[in-house]
Amino acid sequence: MLVNMWMSREVVVVPPTMPIAQVGAELARRGVRRVPVVEPGPRGGRLVGIVSILDLTRAFPPDVNPLSPMATEQGPRQPVSTIMTANVRTIGADAALEDAAMILLDRRIGALPVMRDHEIVGIITASDILRAFVAAMGGDTPGIRVTFDLDAGDNVTGLVTELATRHDMSVVTVLSLEREGRRLGVVRVTGRGADAFVDAVWQSGHRVISVVRSAAGAVGR
Repeated sequence: MLVNMWMSREVVVVPPTMPIAQVGAELARRGVRRVPVVEPGPRGGRLVGIVSILDLTRAFPPDVNPLSPMATEQGPRQPVSTIMTANVRTIGADAALEDAAMILLDRRIGALPVMRDHEIVGIITASDILRAFVAAMGGDTPGIRVTFDLDAGDNVTGLVTELATRHDMSVVTVLSLEREGRRLGVVRVTGRGADAFVDAVWQSGHRVISVVRSAAGAVGR
């Protein structure tokens, strides 16, 4: 999956000269938690910073909510450039989504402006990546999600495909991962042969760790 598949394309931006108090009103009006700061110019302008609701909270008097209606009158009049983060980490629109996730984790930040040819074309947030993760795991697709142990060298895709075909199940998602020194397989399948599929995983020599049945709850085995 690519960043441009999950980013928000309607990006709210503010100029570096906008008063801090007015930026708070803009965040409240648009319902966002951060905005890129863009110097107006040709081709949409130049990205020079980013400011978050946390930055605003630190700049406002302690008794004033930066998103409240009174914030415009009671908030700081200095330009937002005085509190913005100037060294902005960005990502390309065609970058892999996992690259964006790694940057957010490593930098402990909540969003990345998305660039194409030096122009801001979107913003990707931690919430967007969580939505992508839910979709990749099958979301609310009816069926079961089975987590089981894998041995070194196991071909999880081949195993799951063979068992699903045998028991008239459709594979929605399949992946393998390392966790706490263990290699795990995670598969979501749908169809009428759910119980037979789980039994077949056991009989193939793989210990089933959990079985989650759609949105109805979980059954461990």
